[in-house]
Amino acid sequence: MPLPSKKKPARPNAGTKPAAGKNGKPPGNKNKDDRPAKPPPPLPQSKAQYNAFEKGIGLLHKRNFRDAKELFEKATHGPNREMASNATLHVRMCERRLIAPAPEPKSAEEHYNYAIALINLRNLEPARRHLAIALDMDPRADHVHYAMSVSLALSGDASGAYDSLRRAIELQPRNRMLARQDSDFEGIANQPRFSRLLYPER
Repeated sequence: MPLPSKKKPARPNAGTKPAAGKNGKPPGNKNKDDRPAKPPPPLPQSKAQYNAFEKGIGLLHKRNFRDAKELFEKATHGPNREMASNATLHVRMCERRLIAPAPEPKSAEEHYNYAIALINLRNLEPARRHLAIALDMDPRADHVHYAMSVSLALSGDASGAYDSLRRAIELQPRNRMLARQDSDFEGIANQPRFSRLLYPER
């Protein structure tokens, strides 16, 4: 019995063009205009809001609630609504911390720790009172003498800051290196007597 003959597929004519796509253009031939557009750069207001919020978080971790509150207040006015809402919550948190009743420290270390929190808030006069109490309890605590020096330096008392730092260095020489890198001494670091204390090798 003869086998059935196979039909050969029809060949397209030489002049036949490929079918057009939806936009009337051959498929696979994309224009540059068809590519997805790049996202626009962030607005300056958005960047400022982000920076204010991030700096506020850093100050919050350092227990500097007053300055952190100011930065969070700035972040509440930015274009990012979610960040603005979070900033509002952090403003209220800082306000609660600022109006919280003061603890009653008992030991020298507790007075020292509370004084450090006050220095960060730039409440310098009460900070010095707590440091003085701590020194009465432990006169050889070098870190308390150092903190007293910082508090006096920030208050503009260069002579008192010098005496306290000199005592801190006598008790613990490594305080000299610490003071060299401490930005809280920038206001008086260039004074000759203070400079000789920090750099005796010069």
